Amino acid sequence: MAVAKVTEISASSTKGFEDAIQAGIARASKTLEHIRGAWVKDLKVVAENGRVSEYRVRMKITFVLKD
Repeated sequence: MAVAKVTEISASSTKGFEDAIQAGIARASKTLEHIRGAWVKDLKVVAENGRVSEYRVRMKITFVLKD
């Protein structure tokens, strides 16, 4: 039987939401093993001078605990 845990992280990118999600999962995988999925909870942008300067995501990462 597998037991999973969920942790919440945030990540950002100047390129777009998809890039922020990829960066967040890549960074989480450096310290969390067996990542099985993510739920994107919030999307946010930072605007400067009338333009989007940063894309931010908050997501819940699900990973399976070691036996």
